[in-house]
Amino acid sequence: MVVAKSWTMARHFEAIPKPDEFKLIEKELPPLKDGEVLLESEFLSVDPYMRPYSRQFLKEGDVMMGSQVARVVESKNPNIAVGTYYVANSGWTTHFISDGQGIHALPPTWPESLPRSLALGVLGMPGYTAYFGLLDICNPKEGEVVLVNCAAGAVGSLVGQIAKIKGCKAVGSAGSDDKVAYLKEIGFDEAFNYKTVSSLAEALKQASPEGYDCYFENVGGKYADAALPQMKTFGRVSVCGSISMYNDSVLQTGPYIQPYLLFKQLRMEGFIVTRWEDRYPEAQKHLLEWVLEGKLKYREHVINGFENMPLGFIGLFKGDNIGKAIIKV
Repeated sequence: MVVAKSWTMARHFEAIPKPDEFKLIEKELPPLKDGEVLLESEFLSVDPYMRPYSRQFLKEGDVMMGSQVARVVESKNPNIAVGTYYVANSGWTTHFISDGQGIHALPPTWPESLPRSLALGVLGMPGYTAYFGLLDICNPKEGEVVLVNCAAGAVGSLVGQIAKIKGCKAVGSAGSDDKVAYLKEIGFDEAFNYKTVSSLAEALKQASPEGYDCYFENVGGKYADAALPQMKTFGRVSVCGSISMYNDSVLQTGPYIQPYLLFKQLRMEGFIVTRWEDRYPEAQKHLLEWVLEGKLKYREHVINGFENMPLGFIGLFKGDNIGKAIIKV
């Protein structure tokens, strides 16, 4: 008998998620049928997208959405061996049963020197988000200037480094001096603490007086109000997220963006990374090469204990993490 522990959404979040909006449940899993496998989660991901998506796709009492790296502990599927590792999207749960569909094996060539948790970070969805969101949408050219906010996070920290790999100037902002120091450590040309500057617009101008060719947007709101006027003509804006607005019960209002789009002839495009799902192997190949070559550095913010998943998730909205936030079961 295997008992799965799962975190459910007790009720829809209001403002910043709170511990009492989650509920831990236990459920006995049935015996395996032919073709099925039992997996045990080793690492689980917490990500900002879960905040807006939970209201769209979950009802109260549902298991929280999310992905994990899991090990096969029992198999009645001849194509899946016990002891192998898979990335799945089975939510905040310790154990789950799969028929083999929708789970993706870690490559057999996975380097022993790298933790498997990276399949949830630089070599997984956040890595793909940075790779395609920057290269396919912004299409930065050598010598151009790339602006990234939330630059010390799982995605932003990679965007800036990929921009440098492509010969660009990388400018990043983050919410603490420690995070700014990290951005300098991983190669950003300019970095500043947006919480301590007297004027965000002036800080952006000082970091790049000539303006910005590419803007990788993770924040939205007032940050975009300050950044869009400083885009160069024919600039490109890749909208990955708007975390400053996720917890608002009333949507923010601000300057209208159309004049900037029109007179600067900007291209602004939002995206969901799954549009490139058929190209994930391409992205993983390049990301892995850059990691092994030392061109792409990563940091993980590891929280130990499945019981701490809600606190790890809540910490995302308080700026607790540098790099990818991971729950280690």
